[in-house]
Amino acid sequence: MSAYVIVEIEIVDPVGYEEYKKLAGATVEKYGGKYIVRGGKTEVFEGDWDPKRIVVLQFESMERAKEWLNCEEYREPRKMRHRTAKTNMILVEGT
Repeated sequence: MSAYVIVEIEIVDPVGYEEYKKLAGATVEKYGGKYIVRGGKTEVFEGDWDPKRIVVLQFESMERAKEWLNCEEYREPRKMRHRTAKTNMILVEGT
């Protein structure tokens, strides 16, 4: 079953975050993931959630998504993301 990594992002260092994006994409692809949503306009339908940026990644399984998140290739880009943005991230299984 497919798995989706959903990330709410508030960029605090735009220049550094652009560098992160350049490195992260190759690691996602290597682990069979693909970007479904990468930024773009958001609109609140219900509640008071007002995210600055949303990213959604699709992987073939929850296991594969976890392998990507914890892989050696993503170690440094992940540190860059932590330095350049505030994030909330979840993993959800779906079709």
